[in-house]
Amino acid sequence: MKLLLKLLFTAVAVILLAYILPGVNVTSFGSALITAVVLAVFRAIVKPVLVVVTIPITIITLGLFLLVINGFIILLVDYFIPGFEVDGFWWALLFSLLLSFLQSILYGLFEEKQQED
Repeated sequence: MKLLLKLLFTAVAVILLAYILPGVNVTSFGSALITAVVLAVFRAIVKPVLVVVTIPITIITLGLFLLVINGFIILLVDYFIPGFEVDGFWWALLFSLLLSFLQSILYGLFEEKQQED
């Protein structure tokens, strides 16, 4: 149940960011939901592999290269999902940063409300 709510929160965040950012487009809520699922899968499978492979660069840049990896993952999702489009790497990087920020806020509100119950 918790996973489904997090996926819904991510889909809502994707729709909201697509509305705000001119370089990001989502055709429907269904596309946003599929984007959220594929993004979760890529973050669980592809991101750890990329982090391990790029450890030297990540150490040299004091961890800032992880932002590049996040932008690359957004571009991968853009490649695989037809209803989700990002206009370039810089939009993907900005989208990734704002998505992480929005997710932390939404998840925090969800956890806070769940603790009250």
